[in-house]
Amino acid sequence: MTESRTGNPPSPFIDGWVTRLAVDHRGALALDVACGRGRHSLAMARAGFRVTALDRNLEALYELRRQDPACAIRLACVDLETWVWPVSRFGVIVVSRYLDRARFASLCEALAPGGVLLYETFTEHQLLQPNGPRSRAHLLAAGELRLRVRSMDVLFDEEVAGAESVARIAARRRP
Repeated sequence: MTESRTGNPPSPFIDGWVTRLAVDHRGALALDVACGRGRHSLAMARAGFRVTALDRNLEALYELRRQDPACAIRLACVDLETWVWPVSRFGVIVVSRYLDRARFASLCEALAPGGVLLYETFTEHQLLQPNGPRSRAHLLAAGELRLRVRSMDVLFDEEVAGAESVARIAARRRP
């Protein structure tokens, strides 16, 4: 597992899939949506992907650049609610702890045919915990993530309840 200098390692789910995908997709374009300080961007870049990291927080992007200044990650400070998603561009897209239902279709269309979406975010079960998001707008309903990628081939799918109640999916865009 690759740990950032801030001590925040990538999600084991995403890190594991990035390692697997690097075998056949090394050099592919990868997108880290709402990347924050870039824990997943760094893991993808070190695995050989050409990464674009998106976030609306400019300070977080500066922190990402400070963590690994030699890394060739392309940084973009954007408002994801107004950003125009490219079509059929990325071999891998990572989304962690972010949910915008209105742009989900555009997100999936940004994958190149055969590209893989790695998505991990909180579910409504998180409301039973003392921490995490409180707004249902930012929480997936049971089974919702699988429904949102129903036009794709699901490679992995799970929902877990606990201190962090999350849904995780790896799905491939059909050629």
